[in-house]
Amino acid sequence: MKLDILAIGAHPDDVELGCGATIAKEVVNGKKVGIIDLTRGELGTRGNAEIRDEEAFNSGKILGVKTRVNMRFADGFFINDKDHQLELIKMIRYYKPEIVLCNAIEDRHIDHGKGSALVSDSCFLSGLRKIETVYKDDKSIQDAWRPKAVYHYSQWKDIEPDVVVDVTGFMDKKMESVMAYRTQFFDPKSDEPETPISSKNFTDSIKYRALNLGRLIGVEFAEGFTVERYPAVNSLFDLK
Repeated sequence: MKLDILAIGAHPDDVELGCGATIAKEVVNGKKVGIIDLTRGELGTRGNAEIRDEEAFNSGKILGVKTRVNMRFADGFFINDKDHQLELIKMIRYYKPEIVLCNAIEDRHIDHGKGSALVSDSCFLSGLRKIETVYKDDKSIQDAWRPKAVYHYSQWKDIEPDVVVDVTGFMDKKMESVMAYRTQFFDPKSDEPETPISSKNFTDSIKYRALNLGRLIGVEFAEGFTVERYPAVNSLFDLK
């Protein structure tokens, strides 16, 4: 399945929190988008892996993505090594995305930075023909494929973005996809332990961060990304 965008997160809900509105916008624009979760979030304080599986499935339907896959890497303990890279390379070559969106390069949760590096390195290695991979039961060796761009979304920490996307009109869809993770975020009726992301302050911050980025570029809502190389345009008039 050829995708235009492949969004990857260390945990279910990372993608929604970081770039849910951007995904919703691109889906409406006719782009084929898929999500890969590296882990099931099994070490999360609230809920459990089975519930997170269900929540992730429901959230993906809300966003309208074509596919959602969980790599089932070990939450908290996966590393950026050859074995993990090869498994991810198989997925990148299978979906052949033009653009990959992934975790923040450095963040409060250790998996976010690790996931960022793992995805970035795997995207580069996926373009090397001498690395041979086979997808699942397919006997043929996969063609090499390197995405045109890797963009890192923002998460807990406020990292100054290199690229800002106008997502006005898509924040409601983003918030709906986030709140599909009903066990993870603010719920005054919940008797689960409190966590840094279960407070009303955190839920409110999702919207006010987007409002602030929007203010800075003269729109209502926006999401920001960092890049690993210079963003390029054909003309200065492509920039707003």
